[in-house]
Amino acid sequence: MASITPKMLPMNCARYIKSLDSTFLQRSRPSIAAINAFLFPTSSSTPTSSNRSFTTTAPLQKRDPAGHRRFGRVGRHQIRHPRYYRGPYHPHQPPKPSDPSSREFVPGPFTSERLWDHYNDTIAADLMTMAYTHSAPHAVEKPQKDRLRKWEGDSPYFENRPRRGPRGKDYLPLTHRPITFRNVPRLEEVVLHCFSDASTLNPLAIRVAIMAAQSITGSKANLHVAKATVAAWKLKKDQQIAVTCRMSGPSMYRFLATCIDVVMPRIKEYKGVKGTTGDRSGNLTFGFDPEVVAQFPEIEVNYDMYPAKMIPGCHITCKTTATSDRDARMLLTAFGVPFYGKIKTY
Repeated sequence: MASITPKMLPMNCARYIKSLDSTFLQRSRPSIAAINAFLFPTSSSTPTSSNRSFTTTAPLQKRDPAGHRRFGRVGRHQIRHPRYYRGPYHPHQPPKPSDPSSREFVPGPFTSERLWDHYNDTIAADLMTMAYTHSAPHAVEKPQKDRLRKWEGDSPYFENRPRRGPRGKDYLPLTHRPITFRNVPRLEEVVLHCFSDASTLNPLAIRVAIMAAQSITGSKANLHVAKATVAAWKLKKDQQIAVTCRMSGPSMYRFLATCIDVVMPRIKEYKGVKGTTGDRSGNLTFGFDPEVVAQFPEIEVNYDMYPAKMIPGCHITCKTTATSDRDARMLLTAFGVPFYGKIKTY
């Protein structure tokens, strides 16, 4: 065996260690003395099996409350995953949202909401049937009018200039699409907004609005401040005056079912929601007075917790995937929301 100089030791050791099987190194943890005795034997004779064997130590049993070590990965209590996804080529990939160790893990849903089941079983098919319009095969569609206006005049600046918007509006309304099995209107989001009038006199009134909104919706409330000072309303700039809660998924259907089945029947001589509500884009809004908000089961069960005359009213906006108020009104009517008065046909 040729003599190895001190300069060659690190390079030869690294080459030899890299050539070893990685799985063997993981299972057996050799000590430094055993590696030195194997690479540099003291006697010139052929090394025996005793000095070639690695000495192994029993691995330490670490605490794993989640039991993830059984599946070949560390437990959730031993590593904290990054907050943001850093791309597919990052060495550390966060777990899937369905993994309990993920930051995005949400347990549930444990039950299916009644309104959601009713929509899938009955409402979706009924809406598609009610809004069906038959067209003969090979029928020529009527040409639609231009939604944007042309620039009229002889000015040279009108050449190659983008067209003007609709008259009297600064936005383009959504085009109505015929309902098919691909675009049946459905509920997308419900937004609850509470404006606290008492917060202009008592700053603690906004805290009551936060408690009421969060107990009703079950979601986190977002605060809104005044943008300007209005002396007539005793409103100051940057003053907390309103609360907003956004709901989607099971919590959205649960909240809407509570409004339809519990709160609305309790209102005396309740006519319903105005038929003229809507923004012509499939979003409908209706409201409740403070006396009606106090009749929600979440507030009624612990009514003494809220100070007197501080429970605010609320506005509820139902955002749908419909492109017209007519289709959105049909959806909410199927859910059980009553409408009265003049009904829009668009």
